[in-house]
Amino acid sequence: MRTMSASEASRSFASVLDQAEHGETIVITRNGRRLAILGPAPSGNGAALADVLEEHTAALDEDFASDVLETRELLTLEDPWEG
Repeated sequence: MRTMSASEASRSFASVLDQAEHGETIVITRNGRRLAILGPAPSGNGAALADVLEEHTAALDEDFASDVLETRELLTLEDPWEG
């Protein structure tokens, strides 16, 4: 893990991003205090999101779809503030 000042990170931001892209984590400090941690973004193929959606879809009650449709019918496209 590399540490650099905010000023140094600002001056060489493209380089800092390159380092993060290659897996390095950079601690950015200001006046000797830790300010931020910059590192590689997690990658995923959507499988985790699909799992979460599937898990929560099973928890919906049978009346959910009809509740949504009834609620949509209550909405109008008219602006209530226009006279």
